Amino acid sequence: MRFRLHLAYHGGAYHGWQRQPNAVTVQEVIERALSQLFQQEIELIGAGRTDTGVHARFYVAHFDATALQMPTERLLYVLNGLLPRDIVLFEIAEASPTFHARFDATRRTYEYLLLRHKDPFLTDEAYLYTAPLDFQLLNEGAHLLTHYEDFASFCKTGTDAHTTICHLFESTWEVKGNLWVYRVAADRFLRNMVRALVGTLLDLGRKRISLNEFQQIIEAKDRGMAGASAPPQGLYLVNVEYPQA
Repeated sequence: MRFRLHLAYHGGAYHGWQRQPNAVTVQEVIERALSQLFQQEIELIGAGRTDTGVHARFYVAHFDATALQMPTERLLYVLNGLLPRDIVLFEIAEASPTFHARFDATRRTYEYLLLRHKDPFLTDEAYLYTAPLDFQLLNEGAHLLTHYEDFASFCKTGTDAHTTICHLFESTWEVKGNLWVYRVAADRFLRNMVRALVGTLLDLGRKRISLNEFQQIIEAKDRGMAGASAPPQGLYLVNVEYPQA
């Protein structure tokens, strides 16, 4: 039978979501716990990749296994006991045999946290960036992105992406106390895309480039034209949405 997982993780100790040789990943750690509990080899399929050091407040995955004769509440409790403190499962439930955590997702939402003044409690959870920034210009650039579909300028080179087309539903900055938060939602994201967007938007906010130059960067479809990627610790996957059942 197929199971659906809802979970969250702090990515600081992991080389991203996806299993890889000679590196500890979130997928690998959860698969190990599932395999131990179900007494069979479990392959976990996630909603998508996250880079090394990136976090997820809400993540969805699925796996196939024989049913265990225990209530799902007990199953969830036991699994969380097998996992480290930086990974937590919120829900485990039986899913449709055709449900696919990656391919069925219709909308993914990320937030990037920019820390504007030092805060010892957010050192590893946000990017400390105290340089002067034009907040209005940041938002003008963020809004401009929603008028485009090809984000080749913000895609990590050498990836296996078949297309650089993404449909953005939302792209905006807001102030939350000491944090400036960039929120972006789309049907899909390219490797390193959000961090590259943030890094280039920061160049705009510091007036290192003009809004017209920012537009030219988007239209160039050349990663070499865009800014450096923002550090991973400020990035969070905050939601994954699926069609209504």
